Amino acid sequence: MSAQNDAPVRPPRRRGPGPGPGGPLGMGMPGEKAMDFKGSLLRFARTMRPERTRVVLLVLCGIASVALSVTGPRILGHGTNVIFEGVVGSMLTAQGVPAGTPAAQVVDSLRQQGQGRVADMLAGMGNVVAGQGIDFDRLGRVLLAVLAIYLGAFLFGWLQARIMTVAVQNTMRRLRDEVEAKLHRVPLSYVDKQQRGEILSRVTNDIDNVAQTTTQTLAQLITSVLTVVGVLVMMFSISWILAIVALVTVPLSVIVTTQIAKRSQPQFVTQWASTGRLNAHVEEMFTGHSLVKVYGQQDAAAEKFDAENHALFDASQKAQAISGTIMPSMGFLANLNYVVVAVVGGLRVASGSLSLGDVQAFIQYSRQFTQPLTQVASMMNLLQSGVASAERVYELLDAPEQVEDPAEPRQIADVHGRVAFEDVSFSYDPAKPLIEHLDLVAEQGKTVAIVGPTGAGKTTLVNLLMRFYEVDSGRITLDGVDTRSMTRDTLRSSIGMVLQDTWLFKGTIEENLRYGLRREITDEEFLAATRATHVDPFVRTLPDGYATKLDDEGSSLSAGEKQLLTIARAFLADPEILVLDEATSSVDTRTEVLVQHAMNALRSGRTSFVIAHRLSTIRDADVIVVMEHGSIVETGDHDTLLAAGGAYARLYQSQFAAPAVDDDAPSGPALPGGTAAARLMAARAAAAKRS
Repeated sequence: MSAQNDAPVRPPRRRGPGPGPGGPLGMGMPGEKAMDFKGSLLRFARTMRPERTRVVLLVLCGIASVALSVTGPRILGHGTNVIFEGVVGSMLTAQGVPAGTPAAQVVDSLRQQGQGRVADMLAGMGNVVAGQGIDFDRLGRVLLAVLAIYLGAFLFGWLQARIMTVAVQNTMRRLRDEVEAKLHRVPLSYVDKQQRGEILSRVTNDIDNVAQTTTQTLAQLITSVLTVVGVLVMMFSISWILAIVALVTVPLSVIVTTQIAKRSQPQFVTQWASTGRLNAHVEEMFTGHSLVKVYGQQDAAAEKFDAENHALFDASQKAQAISGTIMPSMGFLANLNYVVVAVVGGLRVASGSLSLGDVQAFIQYSRQFTQPLTQVASMMNLLQSGVASAERVYELLDAPEQVEDPAEPRQIADVHGRVAFEDVSFSYDPAKPLIEHLDLVAEQGKTVAIVGPTGAGKTTLVNLLMRFYEVDSGRITLDGVDTRSMTRDTLRSSIGMVLQDTWLFKGTIEENLRYGLRREITDEEFLAATRATHVDPFVRTLPDGYATKLDDEGSSLSAGEKQLLTIARAFLADPEILVLDEATSSVDTRTEVLVQHAMNALRSGRTSFVIAHRLSTIRDADVIVVMEHGSIVETGDHDTLLAAGGAYARLYQSQFAAPAVDDDAPSGPALPGGTAAARLMAARAAAAKRS
């Protein structure tokens, strides 16, 4: 549509190369705001609420897996005690202690000899018997128990991962559905204000990032929290003193992680904002690729890409560099904790307060305790990135929506097609009025042509009729029924449109032509429509005919052929009201004449709105409406308006009677063609000659 041409006050849709707000390509830096990390995280938790049953199963599997995992070191410690007791029993025999002497007697003997420290250590070892070596049967039972425990932990962990995958993918499917539905509910004004690449980035990249982050962190976070709790219980059951020593590093870990996260979070917000801008630029340059080459803007486009790419590089590098310091910092604290536990544990063994197996188990628990903290810290960069993406998705979901359809909509059983604009006022920008108190009636079956200079508001009238935009005041009626009292689907189902900008989707030519049909049509009706619009002759020349596959740009067809397809699609839709917005602008003059006859047949018996700059296409219109600056300045048929010598006559004469003359240009000798452009070229040539 050409609304941006007809209404300069309308926010521009940034599509191709050229200056625009915010920079040479219209890529203004969006304002950044502090991210609501907690709020977005809680909102995502509400998004996952339908998966609460799976989440409960996920937690239960995590509890089972963690319970088995934390039990393993304690049992393995018993195995260490079996080995150590056997070794010490053999050593006692070698030192002359009679075989079979129980540990209690050996301890008493050592105390009498003044070796109290050795006696204390031997007393803490448990069942040591002189001359009794390693009990391999007992050791084997311990190892088999450990193997079974770790196998069970693995199975529960695998089941947890499967449940998590299903829960996350279901959530992402619903989130994509919400975004898709939201895009159908936002007003056209919202889409016009956004770069298409930016919206695509939120719908694709950001949702994919949320899915990846959730998959990698959800189960791991649950397991880590449960592991910390389980390990703490086991640590305190072994030695409360060592447990307190191990907990000293926890506050340090929290402080370090929090401080680093505060510094990295803004960088992740910037990273994904930069990703959106880069995607928008690539999409715009790809869409306008031919124009970029025509105007020699390859270097400018490359420079813009390079700038956006470097901005993304800088933001990503800062985000990853800052958040990447979490892992080594936590590793340092974990090693510090390991050293302290090993030293204090060794002293406790020497004093006989703990067995060697208990210290070994405790050291494993200290590793298990710091490992989930380290994992959570290392996942903070992923989590921050995912929450940043989630917030961008939620910003789209929170965008203002178009006015809802009425709860009890009006229905028109048999649409006749009388359209009336009654005291309609509208502006894209409240500070810049466009249409004020406009009245216009299109009678049933009549053709209303709307002409006027660029920016007059021609396409705006169509936007209001289709309810792409809502009127500020007044009303538009269809057969006497206010269009706002109808659903948009009901209203638009009665209207067919052929726009200046053709739209084709990836599929066959026949699928494109049958798009949006409200009823089944026969092959004869289909061929009759394509022949009437002169589509059939050129389609027959294609190798696969109507089964020819098109890409989403229809690049295998010329601009005129694509326009003919959209006209044929309107024929097949058989609407009660027809809107033609520069519908023949892309076809050649000969084809235009042929299509004009077909369009006359299409308009027969239908209310039609024809927007045209080429006045030859609307001579036979029943009513011609001339607009300037959002107001109707003249109405009438072609002959009446031409005879009146007003605005329409001037437009007509500028096209057919005389070359366009710039009335504001300084007078001077006539130049070939007499046009302002010719005078400008001559002035440039003269300036070049003087230089």
